Amino acid sequence: MKSTDYSPRIYCVQRSRNTKLWRCGSIVAVCVCFVYWNVLGLMSSEDWSTTFFRATLETEVNWIVNDAAEEEAVPACSLRNTIKKEDTLKRKFSFLVPVLQWRDSFINSHWQKLQNEPLPYGWKDQPFYEIGKTLSLLSHPANSHLFERKTSETCVRCAVVGNGGILNGSRQGKTIDSHDYVFRVNGAIIQGFEDDVGTKTSFYGFTTNSLKNSLIGYNQDGFDKVPRDPGIGYIFIPAETRDYVMLAAAIQGVSVPSGPDKGDRASELFGYNPETHQFKMIHPSFIQYVTQRFLKSPRLEQYRDLYMPTTGALMLLVALHTCDQVSAYGFMTENYKDFSCHYYDKVKKPMVSYTNHDMEMEQRLWKQLHSQKVLWLYQRQKK
Repeated sequence: MKSTDYSPRIYCVQRSRNTKLWRCGSIVAVCVCFVYWNVLGLMSSEDWSTTFFRATLETEVNWIVNDAAEEEAVPACSLRNTIKKEDTLKRKFSFLVPVLQWRDSFINSHWQKLQNEPLPYGWKDQPFYEIGKTLSLLSHPANSHLFERKTSETCVRCAVVGNGGILNGSRQGKTIDSHDYVFRVNGAIIQGFEDDVGTKTSFYGFTTNSLKNSLIGYNQDGFDKVPRDPGIGYIFIPAETRDYVMLAAAIQGVSVPSGPDKGDRASELFGYNPETHQFKMIHPSFIQYVTQRFLKSPRLEQYRDLYMPTTGALMLLVALHTCDQVSAYGFMTENYKDFSCHYYDKVKKPMVSYTNHDMEMEQRLWKQLHSQKVLWLYQRQKK
């Protein structure tokens, strides 16, 4: 079975080391920075505004929409109220697309709709039985959502923390930890940077490939294990077949039975006693929806089997569709060149681009949503 490598490939500065690579399908250079910059296809602010606000209804699409879902009541603070007031935002956002997939979401009509869409947007070339078997393990009601609301008036505040160098010296740690939920991704190093990035981790988002590459690439920086906060939620991004296989092994507490990770012990990644309710997996329809509506890069046509939004972008968009207020830290800003690639870099390293992500488009999206008060983006000038 073909397995597409969606791993980040271009980093700040490559460095070799005598470290045995995990079984990742093919041996790739281990490098330092998972943040990219697209130097191709530059677009003026006017062009971007036109592109961002263009209605996409005429081209829709194969993603799943829960027509039976009722619009839920939201508190006065919710970003959804901001979206309702702006027609262009209303055309972009849909809160009826399922964010997560679990046992009860795997039904025949969904299979029929997504079986011709390639990973990560569907289940093309994936055995019906294997997908169904994995999702059947996500049987706890908590697998279907990120968190429980205490009341409909509860204002849920979320911080999504990227790993950008803008956070070095930011002293945003206490502010980040003051949020109800904190999302982190990939090489989320905390020790030694508590004042800048906080200590709290509610959700950790990743693909199996990005997780394992982070453990290799950032080990000497201090990332020697994934976060294991009590009750943490692990959010799998189904970029490859191996993500379904790894998820099943993690829930069952067994070694990975097949594929490029065969023999790996999931307990070495997630600890020895994770509960089923701690595991989440993004719905392929959600990835398809946010890609088409928000991050439809020209690269999608040219590199269909390679391009997808970054892990950080997907986590931020997940938060925007589940939380009431969202703050983004460590994401790319216009003055990205003033900062190093990561907040934990020992020496400044510039960002470099590659084709599997469109970082420039993502940067423009965050700026646009910040200006419209849909999210709050941490920005600062270099001291």
